[in-house]
Amino acid sequence: MSGGLEPALAALAAGQVIVLTGDRLRDGDIDFALAARHASAETINFMAAHGRGLICLALTPAHAMRLGISLINPGSERQSGRPHGRSIEAKTGVSTGISAADRARTIAVACDPASTGDDLVSPGHVFPLIAAEGGVKERPAALEAAIELTRRAGAGEAAVICSIMRDDGEMARLDDLAELIARHGLAVADIGDLI
Repeated sequence: MSGGLEPALAALAAGQVIVLTGDRLRDGDIDFALAARHASAETINFMAAHGRGLICLALTPAHAMRLGISLINPGSERQSGRPHGRSIEAKTGVSTGISAADRARTIAVACDPASTGDDLVSPGHVFPLIAAEGGVKERPAALEAAIELTRRAGAGEAAVICSIMRDDGEMARLDDLAELIARHGLAVADIGDLI
């Protein structure tokens, strides 16, 4: 199902969702990934419907700092190891914030180079994750890999990721997704190929 990184890079550049495997920090959980600049109501809805996990905005530390987003729990006490920033919402142009269109709007605002923290409010329905400074080599996880792949695809430095669950609520494995991957023509990238 995976033909190296080229099909995934081409898909990301074209605004398509890919499947990301090989997260070494989450016991093989897999994710959807999308270049954040291409987030739309359609792609967010696809992730929500077929991924079922938390839809997160993967940001570099510099991007998060520009938006005034810091880690919820930056210390070592009671630390889960998941680098979540405070949840966000676009200050304008959304209604309830939870619809696929509203979440796409929030992502667009967060990814606009002209945006600052003043363009966002909290709490919201988009969940930022702040990547390790050293990227995928420092932290071989979906967060850093999605940013690296998006960068290599020439599609910016922010990504949207969503964990994939099976119909029964358990975390999916690649074999569980064979039919979905074939039906939607999804490219698959393995984090190991980036390292």
